[in-house]
Amino acid sequence: MGTPAGTVAGTQPRDLTTSAAANAQPAGEPGSEQSGGPASKVALVGVHGFGTHHLRNLERLQAAGVVDLVAVADPNPPAPGSVPATTHVFPGLAELLSETGGLDLIIVATPIQTHAPLGLAALATAADLYLEKPPVASLADFTTLCDAAETNGRSVQIGFQSLGSHALQAIGKLLADGTIGRLEGISATGRWVRDRAYYKRSRWAGKRTIDGVDVVDGVATNPLAHAVATALRIAGARTTADIASLETELYRANDIESDDTSVIRIRTSSGLPITCALTLCATESVEPYVTLQGSKGTAVFHYTEDRLTVETAGGSSEEVFGRDDLTENLLAHRNSGAPLISPLLDSGAFMLVLEAIRTAPLPAPIDEAYLRWEGEGDAAHAVLTGIEDALARAAAQHATFSELGLPWAGTAPHVFTLPVS
Repeated sequence: MGTPAGTVAGTQPRDLTTSAAANAQPAGEPGSEQSGGPASKVALVGVHGFGTHHLRNLERLQAAGVVDLVAVADPNPPAPGSVPATTHVFPGLAELLSETGGLDLIIVATPIQTHAPLGLAALATAADLYLEKPPVASLADFTTLCDAAETNGRSVQIGFQSLGSHALQAIGKLLADGTIGRLEGISATGRWVRDRAYYKRSRWAGKRTIDGVDVVDGVATNPLAHAVATALRIAGARTTADIASLETELYRANDIESDDTSVIRIRTSSGLPITCALTLCATESVEPYVTLQGSKGTAVFHYTEDRLTVETAGGSSEEVFGRDDLTENLLAHRNSGAPLISPLLDSGAFMLVLEAIRTAPLPAPIDEAYLRWEGEGDAAHAVLTGIEDALARAAAQHATFSELGLPWAGTAPHVFTLPVS
């Protein structure tokens, strides 16, 4: 049997997949549909990096009697006191499953390239699955995972935490009411800073592949994946059938395989343009946001803050909303049939974006003449000259960097060939 947590010596945590919503507060008290029944038996795979967020959330839910964290799995054991003393600790999911039965929920918060095999192993049990974003590293793996979930009758929630924001319902209402007029386009803008240490934190950071296995750890697929997913959700683009065209223009300032500065241009099956202009080479980190461009005004959703600003000729307003916790929602779905907030199949449109990035030409390196480095050693981070203005123009005009005539943008948009249905 796995070792009880109280007997395990702690080691330094390793980084796992990150999330743009890492600082978002979980929902308040667990929903009433969870109260009164036995606690759901939960296992967590990956206890460091974003796994620490799940540990804190599970601690809250366990204190409320909603869950029982019976086991965790990680080759690097949890720090002392970070999991309940009764929780058994295993080096991997295979060992956990061989000695742990009766699980209701398995949460996987591990490196991207492990999502497919771990997700499939979890789906072979009687437990439902919470899988961190991005779901998997290729469209083929996504199809395999969807087939496994359907065959085994399992439910899968994908960890796009921003989709739990109550602001999305408010956005739906303002669009239905015509508050900003006809919706003409959506843009997602992300301006973050990542230093050299960020790309040294793990073997997979900034990689497209490791030993022939897809990773696809780029700006749009991991650190700012929520920007893409949230824009798609607001546009009503959930499945692969909801995308009519997709173009990518990928660049890198850092010495990495993947992109750190990119434009993703999408057109939905209804003809709505979506442009995601994203960088990890900004002057300073700013909370990312999704802009709804209407014929009579705009709405800006800062999804990490659940903050919605609306501007029309009649004035402006701002409101901060609550957020539903995805773990609670999955348990409510399992126990009482509540609709899932971020179901696996609804990640199809996002997975097309990931596939377009995975199969695109290698990101073009940005000439050092247009970069400056701030900080020293591993704390140094690249700043791309004029990137803030470039992102704003790309988002507003639905244009790529090369189309804007930026001197460092020497490639043309790459058109992704959509798979035949």
